[in-house]
Amino acid sequence: MRPSPPTLPVVVIGSKVMHCLLARGRPVLSLARRRLLILLIGLLLVSPTATARSESSPLVAEFQEFSTRFHEDPARLDQILEGLDQALKTNSNNSNTSTSSTKSYMEKLLAMAQVCFIWGDIRATTENQKLEAYEHGQEVARRSLELEPNNPAAHFWFAVNTGRWGQTNGVLSSLFLATTVKKEINIILKLDPNFTPAYSLAGNFFYEVPGLLGGDLDKAEEMFRKGLEQDSTFTGLRVGLAKTLIKRGRIDEARQELQAVLDEKEPRNLAYWTLKDSKEAQELLDSIKKREEARDDWGENPEENPEE
Repeated sequence: MRPSPPTLPVVVIGSKVMHCLLARGRPVLSLARRRLLILLIGLLLVSPTATARSESSPLVAEFQEFSTRFHEDPARLDQILEGLDQALKTNSNNSNTSTSSTKSYMEKLLAMAQVCFIWGDIRATTENQKLEAYEHGQEVARRSLELEPNNPAAHFWFAVNTGRWGQTNGVLSSLFLATTVKKEINIILKLDPNFTPAYSLAGNFFYEVPGLLGGDLDKAEEMFRKGLEQDSTFTGLRVGLAKTLIKRGRIDEARQELQAVLDEKEPRNLAYWTLKDSKEAQELLDSIKKREEARDDWGENPEENPEE
């Protein structure tokens, strides 16, 4: 499932890209803190006494633990982003081609692709910042696919960064991007039908794109429901299902799903629930209520889409 190549490809993540992401529109880490962070990462990665076990990056472990709590300190994502960038450069310059080293490098690539996606969603304040983050995440994920072409997570982060880039740029409806994302969805589900996030990706794809390019509300609902069968606490799936039901005119069902999002006590990702899912669910419920009040007062068509 996850073959490792005999040597690591040389990859430069790019200090210019990182400077754009971290400096444009927000303060950069102090020079002293940046130097300390880089020094610590370098010592952890290239220490001659490091064992195979210690090659697993502490920075990756830190991010994995933080990935569901970034609402507590969103600015910390800036530090993790820069730290992973430096760690990947260190790996690229390291001649160690052992299996454990390759695994550690792969972990960093996948973490970086995920951080870029989250950073674009949460930290970016301009469209250009978002596009740069998603494009960078797409490129890093592509590198991970060169290492492990049958890794579902690598395909997933490549697809979601590609899709979000297209969505932000207003070109997700283009034939090329739609074909690329749909192909990746099929690959992920073939490799691992239990990879739950893929159903969120698939559901949103079928919901967002025009019918001529593969959009299908029946398919969107099917994907969201399949994902929720695997994990009922995945609130992003439930919001997507509710939006699909709204578009299909099934307002009462949508209202139930949105209320379930707000009532969820143990969401799969507390950070996304706090910063995105709960807010979107409340906004949609408020929109439904306003439409219904307008309908009662003025005889408005009850089938009109509350999202509009």
